[in-house]
Amino acid sequence: MATFNYNDIGLKDYKEAWDLQEQLLAEVVADKRETKKPSSQNHFLLVEHPHVYTLGKSGDEKNLLAHEDFLKKIEATFYKINRGGDITYHGPGQIVGYPIIDLEFYKIGVRQFIEKMEDAIIATIAEYGLKGGRKEGATGVWLDYDHPSRARKICAIGVRVSRYVTMHGFALNVNTDMRYFSYINPCGLTFGVTSIQQELGKEIQMEEVKTILKKKFNALY
Repeated sequence: MATFNYNDIGLKDYKEAWDLQEQLLAEVVADKRETKKPSSQNHFLLVEHPHVYTLGKSGDEKNLLAHEDFLKKIEATFYKINRGGDITYHGPGQIVGYPIIDLEFYKIGVRQFIEKMEDAIIATIAEYGLKGGRKEGATGVWLDYDHPSRARKICAIGVRVSRYVTMHGFALNVNTDMRYFSYINPCGLTFGVTSIQQELGKEIQMEEVKTILKKKFNALY
């Protein structure tokens, strides 16, 4: 079982966290170049962001339904970024995880890495009595994933990989203000989104969820 170097950086501006990811990724890549072997360095940032919308490199800006003035009104920012996927929302009450790890060191490919993230989230929400799964043709974790009209997304996933080193990651809705999803077509699709709080009808302790998340991720490596 692996033990990741978790760093909970609290509520952090999106751009600041993005810059930190880039810095850590560069350090891991430099270690690989210097040693000429897979890097054992690993970083796992846990963070909440102020309200922000991010658009992946293959995304369509039309999936952001709010104009600039309205974004200011709802105190949200917008960034075009270098991960895969389309548009998504981050905000308070949502646990965002950024693993910066060398896939070569763990002897897994990108698809396996994404599946391990999904598996860890599925195992985490199962602790709250929620049955999550994968929806055909889509990334992330879903509830009622095999039902055409009731399927709803509880966790988004989008990554970037450089020299087999990862950045970006997952966003799990815990106590998220779900109104902010109404201003986008999440991931370019029209579907339901949900949170642990919304499903259970009560606020959830964020630190408790983080503790469970760490155990579930460690158990998969």
